[in-house]
Amino acid sequence: MEAVQYKCPNCGGELKFKPESQKFGCEYCFSEFTEEEIREVCEHNENRPSDENLEREQRDFQEHTNVYHCGSCGAEIIAEENESATFCYYCHEPVILSGRLSGDYKPDRVIGFQIDRNRAETIFKDWCWKKWFIPKDFKTQSQLEKMTGLYVPFWLADCKIKASCNAMGKQIRTWRSGDYQYTETKEFEVIRKADIKLKGIPADGASKIEDQLMEAIEPFRYEDAKAFSMSYLSGFYADKYDVDKAEVFPRIRQRAESGSHALIAGSIQGYNTVIRTSENYNIINTDWEYMLLPVWFMTYIHDGKTYSFALNGQTGKIAGTPPFNSLKCGIFCGIIAVVITLITMLGGYFLL
Repeated sequence: MEAVQYKCPNCGGELKFKPESQKFGCEYCFSEFTEEEIREVCEHNENRPSDENLEREQRDFQEHTNVYHCGSCGAEIIAEENESATFCYYCHEPVILSGRLSGDYKPDRVIGFQIDRNRAETIFKDWCWKKWFIPKDFKTQSQLEKMTGLYVPFWLADCKIKASCNAMGKQIRTWRSGDYQYTETKEFEVIRKADIKLKGIPADGASKIEDQLMEAIEPFRYEDAKAFSMSYLSGFYADKYDVDKAEVFPRIRQRAESGSHALIAGSIQGYNTVIRTSENYNIINTDWEYMLLPVWFMTYIHDGKTYSFALNGQTGKIAGTPPFNSLKCGIFCGIIAVVITLITMLGGYFLL
């Protein structure tokens, strides 16, 4: 007799029955499900049409993709077969060809670059001019030449969430009559239960890129996404994911819960105050999509510290923390102090 095994509908890990909660739990992403929820999801997944072209597409991807390895920081850079990678966009060290990339890493879709290098450099220069205390060589042409068009690997999750919320809503009315002020307080039990579907929750799958940096240049317009083709890599580089679905799921869960909380809160109207007594947002199914998103990426090393900058290659939104030039700041503060001193002395002179 074959044993029945359930796979986690969120990350694909094996589910085990947990006697203490009487639920099925995943040891990888820590999701929990009732037997009814598991059966519902399994029935939904079994009815999906299979993709007959997937194996052929993965084989084609493997045959036309090169992987370059950085011996300094360990980064692995993806480039199409005719591209020559010369340096690592993380640490600026030379990289060497290390072979082909497994077809398992083939993205589902890609958003092509809509901002070229010239436009990206202009946006970066305009951004720099607003920063007073940055090192002089930070905005030189030699530094700008290190800006790299990079396709960053992203996991996009469509989450089905069972939401429930119990709260106490209060309506307060105050009025005056003669010398007296009256306050009327009405309390209502508020109950919300909903099946919520959130689509396209993003999380980058590259461990060497700061999650906060990638979140800062969101959003991307997913309606521009196309079926993946190797032609999009021509003239650009791409990072391969090294953070899998189970590892990014806690970030997905946090964003899904936050979005569900906002939707439920928006449905509770007409009360002066709302006190939540309990709320629960359980993700019972997640559909994943692996996508490459366009980013102009640049690193800068100052006083032994690496600073990273990113520019959304679709919308032009830029983010990063510039290095601080303490000498510039000291000179500026000194000039300000001298000016204030002169104004004070001259003011005292005229008063005499």
